[in-house]
This record gives sequence, structure tokens and C-alpha cells, in this order.
Amino acid sequence: MAIDYRIVLDDEHEFSYRIELDRTYDPDAAALAPKWTRLDHQRCNNCPLSGENFTHCPAAVDLYQVVEDFQGLPAFKKAQVRVRTPEREYNKLVGLDEGLRALLGVIMATSACPILGTLKPMAHQHLPFASNQEFVLRAVSLYLARQYFNLREGRHADWELRGLVRSFQQLQLVNQAFWQRIHDTCHGDSNLKAFLTFFSMASSLTYSLETQLKKIRPMVMSAGEGADPA
Repeated sequence: MAIDYRIVLDDEHEFSYRIELDRTYDPDAAALAPKWTRLDHQRCNNCPLSGENFTHCPAAVDLYQVVEDFQGLPAFKKAQVRVRTPEREYNKLVGLDEGLRALLGVIMATSACPILGTLKPMAHQHLPFASNQEFVLRAVSLYLARQYFNLREGRHADWELRGLVRSFQQLQLVNQAFWQRIHDTCHGDSNLKAFLTFFSMASSLTYSLETQLKKIRPMVMSAGEGADPA
């Protein structure tokens, strides 16, 4: 299963990427990656990987080509972005940073990083150009679906979403360290702005989950049992 991205800025800048969703760490590919992708460079404080088995950060190895492709290109530049998933195709004219945010997000979520891997179910139902509200709704919905199956299969079900907050707290630590990795190597603003936007969406579930839930409540409660009166 794969997702294809094509980003066209102008006649001189056209990029295509194919993201296989079920990837493993490739030591041979890691050996060819730049120094900033090494595991010990700006390593995440909560990184569980063994340096004996992983010489490089899996997410950084997967991302470095995209980072290098877009270095020096302005974030405000408009790009035609086409995304093809197994189910459908998306086309949108967006700022380069928005197109990059979607691409970087799906690459990170499907890397061999065990912490970013918590986002993999969302990547399998990839929604490019998602708003913050859509991101929150999808993350909460998938988490609650998992709790339902936990209940059905005799395990503890976390209906208070405490585990979701803990998971995104771990992701926030990864985000902070990864920001330093990218900041060390990027000279233009397109990559930096795209990462900052992606990280901001992820952090919203860590610092303001209750606020985010209040924003989606009217939509969730607009119909069916328990709906707010008209």
C-alpha cells in the first residue's frame, strides 16, 4: 500500500514521491544519509531505540531527501499538489508549506520510529490538507474505537482519553527534538514553516485537549441520541 505525492511549483521545480506505508528501517539507506540524520544528533529524550541496531533516526532517514529538495524555496510560493491514495485522489493549489506539511506528516507517521508509529492508523486513512479540527476529530475517533475493542476483548478501556494525552506528550518530545534537527540543516523557510505547522497541530492535543473537544462537540452532537435541541 502506497501514497503518491506530486508537487509542482513551476517549470523548474517538480517533485514526485511514493510513500510505502509499511516500511522497515533500512541500514543501507541510513548509511547514505547525511550526518544530521544520525541517531545521536539532537536525539529525542524519550527515544527507545538501541544505538547498536539503529545508527540513524528512522524518521530523519526517510525525510532527508524531501528536506534537501525544498531547501531555500519560499514557504509562501504556491504549489499544485496532487495526492493519490489507494482509495481516491486529491488536487489542491496551496502554499508550499501546507503541501509539505501533509507530505512530511505521512512520512513521519509511517517511519520505523516507535513513537511516531502511534500515528500510523491515521496515515493509513490519510487526509491531506486536514484542518486542525479534522486532525483532532480523527485522532480522538481512532483512539475511542481502540478503547471499544479493548472493552470487547476484556482489556481496560480508557474513555477519559488519558492515554491519548500521554501519547501526544511523547510525540511532543519527539517534535521538539526533530525541530532542532531540521533547524540545524535548513537554510530556507519552507521546511521550517511546514514542520512548525505540523508540530503545532500535534501539540494541540497535549496542551488543550478539552478546548479542542469543545470545538468539535457541536458537530458531533448535531444529530442522533443526545443531540443538542435545535
